Amino acid sequence: MIMSNGECILDLRHISKTFPGVKALDDVHFSLRKGEIHALMGENGAGKSTFIKIITGVHQPDGGEFLVDGKDAHIRGPLDAQALGIAAIYQHVTCFPDISVMENIFMGHEKTAAPFHRIDWKTMNREADELLSRLGANFDARATMGALSVAQQQIVEIAKALSTNARIIIMDEPTAPLSNRESEDLYKITGKLREEGVSIIFISHRFEDIYRLADRVTVLRDGKYINTWDIADVDNKNLVTAMVGREIVQFFPKREARIGEEVLRVEGLTRLGFFADVSFAVRKGEVLALTGLVGARRTEVCEAVYGITGYDSGTITLNGKPLDHPTPDQAIEAGIGYLPEDRLKQGLVLRWEIAKNISLPVLEDCSRFGWLDTRKENGMAKELSEKLSVKAVSVHDLVSTLSGGNQQKVIVGKLLTSDMKVIILDEPTKGVDVGAKTAIYAIMNDLAAEGYGVIMISSEMPEVLGMSDRIVVMREGTVTATMDTRNATSEDILKAAMEEWLWD
Repeated sequence: MIMSNGECILDLRHISKTFPGVKALDDVHFSLRKGEIHALMGENGAGKSTFIKIITGVHQPDGGEFLVDGKDAHIRGPLDAQALGIAAIYQHVTCFPDISVMENIFMGHEKTAAPFHRIDWKTMNREADELLSRLGANFDARATMGALSVAQQQIVEIAKALSTNARIIIMDEPTAPLSNRESEDLYKITGKLREEGVSIIFISHRFEDIYRLADRVTVLRDGKYINTWDIADVDNKNLVTAMVGREIVQFFPKREARIGEEVLRVEGLTRLGFFADVSFAVRKGEVLALTGLVGARRTEVCEAVYGITGYDSGTITLNGKPLDHPTPDQAIEAGIGYLPEDRLKQGLVLRWEIAKNISLPVLEDCSRFGWLDTRKENGMAKELSEKLSVKAVSVHDLVSTLSGGNQQKVIVGKLLTSDMKVIILDEPTKGVDVGAKTAIYAIMNDLAAEGYGVIMISSEMPEVLGMSDRIVVMREGTVTATMDTRNATSEDILKAAMEEWLWD
C-alpha cells in the first residue's frame, strides 16, 4: 500500500476548541499518512464532530498547530479546505433529490466553456460517468438523485469529493444506514481509494468496519485525545475501555424478567407485495427479536401492526381483544408504542425542546381548558428524562443538540408517557456508540422487568442472541423460523434467513 512510506499528509497538534460553557476539544492530536485509512472512534459527545468541522473549516480552533503536507495551513472556511484537497461525506447524505447525479456531483464547482462561460453539460456528464465508473457504480450520471438508494447516493458523494481533486476524504459513519452487502461494496471502494493514494479518516461505531479497513485507530473521550494504535495492536477490550473510561464486562447485559401471559398476537398478517402469512406472539416481560437479512420486511410488518401502513388480511390481537386495521392514534390508545429506525425523520422534532418532544403523544393530558400546562409538561419530561438518564442540561435543551443515544432515550420517553403494553424498537442501537448501546440495553431490561412486551427489530446477530428471549426469523416477507434464544446459534439464524441454495 502507498501509506508504507509513512509520509504525513495531515498533522494536527494540541488542538483545542471551546464553545460557551463547553470545552469541546482539549489538546487533541491526530496525524494522517498518505494512502492511509485512519479510524476515529469515541462515544457520542467525545468531540469527533467538532474535530471534523475544524478540519473542514467550519470551525476555527482556539489553539494548536494545523499542518498539511508539513506546512502550516490556515483554513478560514470550507472553501479553503476544499482548495487543500479536503472533503467530507456524512452519514445522512445531503443532496438535491430532484436533479441528476451529474448536477449533484458538480454542484458549486460547475464546468464552463469559452467564450461565454456557459455551463459545459457535455464535459460534466462525461467526467461524472468516468468518476462513477472508477467507483464501480451501476448507474449513470443522468439518473435522478432521489431515485437512488442510500448506498448509491453515498457513491455519488464520494464521486463529488473526487471531482474536487480531494486527497483527504472524511467518511462519517458511512456504513450506519447500509446493509451488510452494501457495506461490503463500500469496503471495496474505500480500499481502492487507498490504493490510489487517497487518505481517509473513517469515523464509525462498528468494530467490524475498523478491523476490515483501518490501518490505525485514534480514540477521543470527552474532548480529549486518549491514544492511537496500529490496528494489529488493539482489540475490542482496549477500544471500549478507551472510549468509555471503564471496562465493560458484558456487552449484552440481558436480565431475566418474569415472563407472563400473552399480550400481543399477530396471525396470518398479509400485505400483498410486501409480506404474507406472518404470525408471532409476544408475552409480558419478554423481548422478542425480529431478524433477517435486507428485504426480510420486518419493519413493514411492524408498521402494519402500529397502523403506519395497512394490511390486506390477518388479525392483530392485543390483550385478547382484536385490533382491526388500526391507525397510529388507535394503536397508541390501545397500548402499542413504536420507536422508528430513522429517529431523525420519523421519531423527533429536532428543533424542539426535549420536553415538547416527550409530551407530543399526551398533549391533552398536559392541557387545561385547551391551554397547555407547561409546568405539568416540564415536570413529566423531567421525570422521564431522569428515569432514562438523558444527558442534558435541562428539558429545555433542543433535541438536535443531543447525541444519538440520548435522542433514542427521548423517543423512549415519548412512548412511556402513555399506558403502553407493547413497545416496538426498530434497530434501537443503530448509529450509536458502545456506551449508549449498553444504556439502551439497560432500558430494554427495565421495560421487560416492568411487564412490557418488547419487540426488537435488529440486524445485529450478537444483539439478537444477547438481548432476546425468543427469535423470529424472516426472509422476503415470510416467517421462516421461530426459536428459543437459549437453543439458537448464529448458524441456525443465518440458515433460516438465507435462501437454501445460498446456504448449501
